[in-house]
Amino acid sequence: MMQRVQEENLRAIFGLKLRQYREQHGLSTQDLAKKSGLSASYINEIEKGKKYPKADKIMSLANALEVDYDELVSLKLGKQLDQLSDLLKSNALHEMPLELFGIKTSDLVGLMGNDPAKFSALLQTLLEVARNYDVQVEQFLLAALRSYQELNSNYFDALEKEAQIFLEKHEWTTLPTIPYEKLKKLLADKHNYEIIETNFEDQPELQAFRSVFVPGDTPKLFINNELLPSQKAFVLGRELGYSILDLEERALTSSWIKVESFDQVLNNFKASYFSGAILMNRFTLVRKLQDFFNQEHWNPDALLDMINYFDTTPETFTHRLTQILPHYFGIDQLFFLRFHNQPGTEQFKLSKELHLSQLHNPHRVNPSEHYCRRWVTITQLQKLADMNIHEAEEKPLVDIQRSKFYGTDNEYLCISFARPLALNSDTNSCITLGLLYNDTLKNNINFANNADIKTRVVNESCERCPLSDCEERVAEPIISREEQKQNKREESLQQFVEKHEK
Repeated sequence: MMQRVQEENLRAIFGLKLRQYREQHGLSTQDLAKKSGLSASYINEIEKGKKYPKADKIMSLANALEVDYDELVSLKLGKQLDQLSDLLKSNALHEMPLELFGIKTSDLVGLMGNDPAKFSALLQTLLEVARNYDVQVEQFLLAALRSYQELNSNYFDALEKEAQIFLEKHEWTTLPTIPYEKLKKLLADKHNYEIIETNFEDQPELQAFRSVFVPGDTPKLFINNELLPSQKAFVLGRELGYSILDLEERALTSSWIKVESFDQVLNNFKASYFSGAILMNRFTLVRKLQDFFNQEHWNPDALLDMINYFDTTPETFTHRLTQILPHYFGIDQLFFLRFHNQPGTEQFKLSKELHLSQLHNPHRVNPSEHYCRRWVTITQLQKLADMNIHEAEEKPLVDIQRSKFYGTDNEYLCISFARPLALNSDTNSCITLGLLYNDTLKNNINFANNADIKTRVVNESCERCPLSDCEERVAEPIISREEQKQNKREESLQQFVEKHEK
């Protein structure tokens, strides 16, 4: 179906064209006002994309500028502004989640109007960079969501309150978590869902999905039978989130095949947040975290007991911590990472990340680089790969490490959970929560100061690390060497200039 150019974009295009013709004739807004019989303030509103004049006023402007009516109202901005014209006609601006960041489309139009040629050149540059780095629409929209989470310290009070209202309504506030069967019955009885557990035997291409949603008068939710009960409960909790929060636009699968709009991305986040909030009541979780943080020594069994109490997975639990720690403990300098690895290979893929307050280390690097083998995440995955699969499935590997990032003052307390993926037994996953080691952390977590926790100097990747005595190195420090060469060139140039300035 052809996209219609939205009214807001029509105003923007017309305003830019009017300004173009006015400036080509060397007219000020006052001059054009006198020639057309319109007020200068009205013309200014048109050029900012806030007004679209009626036909008689467009004719007055066309006569004043000595241009055909049809030319003035056409959607063509001219060769110099082709990229800008294409952007406005594509409705891409309405796919960008500008309002989440306090920006109205009209604000952007105002920036265009100040110097549309330069704005068009900037747009062309950004598009070229995106093409060169093969940035897909999905990546852009997911990055926008991460920025939105970071802007709000990943805590959303409105969603927390909706979850609390839900729990109180069903008298579930005292439960450690909500059993799968209770959620299943609620969705069927109150929300008219048909819940079907399946292995997708007839369509093996769907076996990697946790769930598939089929809309209709009686919505059908197909849940992968290979999931753990706690994972099934999370899927049902997310469906309740969609229904209770009245989130209509959505993807049909649990993970993305194709992202069609930012609303899909945002609604999936809201529904998932709601699910985590009802399965792990914030007040109960805060009390348990306080008890855990008050311990003098690092106790991984106590952490696993907490996860078992909520009958959840390490990943869901760690996600919930990224929401609770900033708001209730002031620990807002943190990162969340998820790595995947196939046992027997040296490929470690960063598949998910979230950084609060700043871009922390490590973060995503070029796929050709080798992540630092000193990070607890990588050592956990290596250890898991060496274990018997049945032994590894019994409970996740848990470890802690103080990681000092080479060449900076940054130091992190990193807690990692490694386990095989439920739907793909030949792939292991490791979740890491990294907390910046600062006064806030030391004041809130007693065992963070314990000397028993091992400390290691780490880096992003072998290619970026100049450490000469690293036994874990698996690749030459080619990027580090290039940086050193560049630094020497800059120093030599500075010395040369200073010498000849005298």
